[in-house]
Amino acid sequence: MRFTSEQRLDDGALEREFTLGEIPGILWTPSSTSAPVPLIMLGHPPLGLRRMYPRLVARARQCAVHGFAAATIELPGSGDRPRLPGAEQARVALRRALEAGEPVGEEIIDALVLPLVDRAVPEWQATLDVLLSLPEIGGPVGYSGGVISIGIRLAVVEPRIVAAGLFAGSFVPRTMFEEARQVTIPLHVLLQWDDEGNDRQVALDLFDAFGSEEKTLHANMGGHTGVPHFAGEDAAGFFARHLRQPQVGAAPSGRQRR
Repeated sequence: MRFTSEQRLDDGALEREFTLGEIPGILWTPSSTSAPVPLIMLGHPPLGLRRMYPRLVARARQCAVHGFAAATIELPGSGDRPRLPGAEQARVALRRALEAGEPVGEEIIDALVLPLVDRAVPEWQATLDVLLSLPEIGGPVGYSGGVISIGIRLAVVEPRIVAAGLFAGSFVPRTMFEEARQVTIPLHVLLQWDDEGNDRQVALDLFDAFGSEEKTLHANMGGHTGVPHFAGEDAAGFFARHLRQPQVGAAPSGRQRR
């Protein structure tokens, strides 16, 4: 990992841009820490880090307030990264279906989402390897937001992630439902009830499929971009419960990892 820039935000949080091979990313750490802090990985849609930056830095600032580090990476095929084969054709087919008011076929969803998941998850894991080697970051780790299928795959294959906040606002390949049944970590799922680009019933079916004993669905009225401010506060409380390191001498919770 190579840090390419550094700035101190007005609330004291330290923002550092980095590259890991061909992968650009950003790391935010709280203004002052006396011990290594937990980490929240900030997912986002494949629209490019520069376009998503205002929303990402707002989420990172909230993480820092609670004493967490936050990090994000540019997704495969986004920003200045090479485009994924077949992705543009899938997007064109998606736009045509939506403009015609037709159902979006499973083959379009698969072509749009599955290659992205297959590429993004190993990159997230490689990034996590390096971030957890930094002296200021000690875990545990949470995953928040972004493409829900990436969050599902990470929750299944990455044992260092102990809790996930997922946004039911993207298309989900049917094959991801089987992976959802393998998820056992605590989940906080956000659903915008009137999301025009999201099939509400599919989102509810996916929530039902998750194998986690602790899973909470937070449904709010409004469209895709109408997430209320307090929804962020609810998510912050969720991560505070699950990422806070237990005090020395505290009784074990009895919760077992899968």
